[in-house]
Amino acid sequence: MAGIRSAGWSSPGLPAPAPSPILTEKPAREASGWGMALAAAILGITGIGLFAVGIAGPATPAIIVGVLLALAGYFLARGLTPVSPGQARVVLLFGRYTGTIRADGLRWVNPLATRTQISTRIRNHETATAKVNDADGNPIEIAAVVVWQVRDTAQASFGVDDLARFVAAQAETAVRHVATSYPYDAHREGQMSLRDNTQEITAELSVEIAARVRPAGVKIIESRLTRLSYAPEIAQAMLRRQQAGAVVAARQRIVDGAVGMVESALSRLCAGGAVELDEERKAAMVSNLLVVLCSEHATQPVINTGTLYQ
Repeated sequence: MAGIRSAGWSSPGLPAPAPSPILTEKPAREASGWGMALAAAILGITGIGLFAVGIAGPATPAIIVGVLLALAGYFLARGLTPVSPGQARVVLLFGRYTGTIRADGLRWVNPLATRTQISTRIRNHETATAKVNDADGNPIEIAAVVVWQVRDTAQASFGVDDLARFVAAQAETAVRHVATSYPYDAHREGQMSLRDNTQEITAELSVEIAARVRPAGVKIIESRLTRLSYAPEIAQAMLRRQQAGAVVAARQRIVDGAVGMVESALSRLCAGGAVELDEERKAAMVSNLLVVLCSEHATQPVINTGTLYQ
């Protein structure tokens, strides 16, 4: 059958359902509706006039012709199809898909055809906050918003039973899958995490959702995480862990800076020849400078009235 192809999910790591043949969108055979509307009006008015003349006559042929013309006008009028911007009409003739009308305005199709309206506007779906375990097994709460649009009206109409519910279910499934694939925080250099690699994670989320909803003829425009946090039962413990990590990092930076300053001071003193320092005096100076630079509290100066060794 023309216009049929098999749908498959090509994205790696996704469950691959059995491929099934589905219809793809094609343009319907239609015409501008204004000419047909005028023709239907002329036939209807003429038929009613002949019918009235035949009744007044009386003239049986005029009555018959009038009725036939009025029925022909009504038949033509049944084919008139208004299409609003952002909407499309899926046309079926005796249960067979014959095409889709995307052009807006007044259109005309076969009066015997069934026309179903479907929205082609951009829509969004915000997933409910899901409580899942990340790759490290820590419970987290995550939610996302998905912006989508119907790409293929035939697949959207005949590929799934309920388009909006299908997109919602697949979006929530993809969010859960991505959340369990990565840790909330990175524990080593170069590791991807949900908190530190938001752009990469959302890009992967968009790809996965697009693969899941492809059989429904849906295009994913964008997806973004709207909520990402530890679950309440471990939030305080993880906050203390993050604070401890920040303190360690700050201490490391302070120590690195202090060591650099001490090395610079010793190098300048030795190069300028201001004082002669042996190893013991250098060690004492290094100790004092590190105490001054790394201490969290203000240091109190001690005046040495003796030698450097007392």
